[in-house]
Amino acid sequence: MMKFLIATLLVLTSCVSFAKGVDESNPYLMVRTVAENTFARITQDKAIIEQDKNHLKVVVEEELLPYIDYRYAAQRVLGSYISKVRNIKDKEEQKAEIEKLKRFIDVFREYLITSYAGIFTQYRGQEVEFAPAQDFSEDKLVLVKTKIVESGKPDINIDFKVRKTKSGEWKGFDMLPEGISLLDAKQSEFHGILRTEGLGYVIDMLDKKSKLPVQFAGE
Repeated sequence: MMKFLIATLLVLTSCVSFAKGVDESNPYLMVRTVAENTFARITQDKAIIEQDKNHLKVVVEEELLPYIDYRYAAQRVLGSYISKVRNIKDKEEQKAEIEKLKRFIDVFREYLITSYAGIFTQYRGQEVEFAPAQDFSEDKLVLVKTKIVESGKPDINIDFKVRKTKSGEWKGFDMLPEGISLLDAKQSEFHGILRTEGLGYVIDMLDKKSKLPVQFAGE
């Protein structure tokens, strides 16, 4: 799974350009432009990153995260737990769980930043090919197909799920390396923990992981 995560982030950092405006009205252009801007920022800040690896978190938060619908992704990860909270009869108990849900979304955001920053340390100059854009005029969900190409190694197919928000912007929310949904995998991981330990335990677990320092391979 880690090699797929690495490949996934490389798609979003595959082309060198800088500070291009992101057209969020077009899902295909959005993914490509975010890739260009994020990688350009990493290149520009290379000296800073060499001195402080945690600066990668800053890059991720400023260049990548604005185009990821982390709130929607967090809710998808929790799955049926959201419905369970909606059906709580006791108002005080329900209010307490809603506050936990809000806290989970905030912590999930920080967890994504730390996870993506760690993956960026694995960049080795791989090339990325983007599949041709398709007509999306009637769609609310779009699959943006890409392929990681590295000499001497099998190609890795990566699909990005993006959704049209109520405001009309397109945001990424899931990645499917070789057809495997990362959100579905995380949902499966949390399912049993939520049932036995509760949401508070999951929040604490993610909070600890989100505060880990960024490390390069071999450190």
